[in-house]
Amino acid sequence: MDSLTQQILSLRGPRNVVDPSVPWLFLSEPEYSRNGKVEPVSTIFLTNRECPFHCLMCDLWQNTLTESVAPGSIPAQIDFALQQLPAAPHLKLYNSGNFFDAAAVPRQDLPAIASRVHGFETVIVENHPRLCDQRCGQFQQLCGTQLEVALGLETAHELTLARLNKQMTLADFESACQRLLQQQILIRSFVLLKLPWTSEQEGVEHALQSIRFAFDCGVSCCSVIPVRAGNGMLDQLRKTGQFEPPKLSSLEFVLRESLSWKRGRVFADLWDAAQFADQPADADQQMQRLLQMNLTQQPA
Repeated sequence: MDSLTQQILSLRGPRNVVDPSVPWLFLSEPEYSRNGKVEPVSTIFLTNRECPFHCLMCDLWQNTLTESVAPGSIPAQIDFALQQLPAAPHLKLYNSGNFFDAAAVPRQDLPAIASRVHGFETVIVENHPRLCDQRCGQFQQLCGTQLEVALGLETAHELTLARLNKQMTLADFESACQRLLQQQILIRSFVLLKLPWTSEQEGVEHALQSIRFAFDCGVSCCSVIPVRAGNGMLDQLRKTGQFEPPKLSSLEFVLRESLSWKRGRVFADLWDAAQFADQPADADQQMQRLLQMNLTQQPA
């Protein structure tokens, strides 16, 4: 284990207690779909083993397990959620890591998972670019539906990317996109707004640069996530003046500008985003403008 990984792990707080027999969260929310209209999406946050990459900015480990789940657990979690969620044409299976990591999702469970999701128009999973191989296309064939893989690009600023412990390069990301596209798999990408070591303006510029790079690689949908403290490492960087969360107006600007390109769908991640409001009194109006842009895909 290298020194950066050791430091990231040493600064963590405790995990939340989660049950491997049920997803730690599931919900239904509207999204402007690839069909060009607002449609419901069911999202299941699977209880799963932690991602092995230990990225500097990640807080998803807080709702993960330290060991692999038993075979059969993931299909059972999906059953549990789908029995309670309303009908939807699209499904996200997010597992706080990598869907095609065999230590996270047992390979023998893939046929059972496919049998549960084949009725959806789109099935969206998350995966590290270095773990995108022929298994992605094989799973799409098992499902008999359109697979979309969400890749964490994070940033196209090469120097910053190298400091995130992401253990990939921009060339790795581009190669992963090529492999997925060759298998007729759709791609969405996660882009981070205002990583450590950047000013507010640099954060905006890097996010726009990253969205443009993702579209150039064949990504059809980008989600812009404001970087937040709370995972230990970012709190430490904040104490030393190397990190400050972004302003909500910066997220508005990035969304408005990238939507004006008309190159693909772009969403602002609004999960607990009101905390980034420029002023507390502005939070409701700013959040409403962002939501409106998300749902119309029109700059406002």
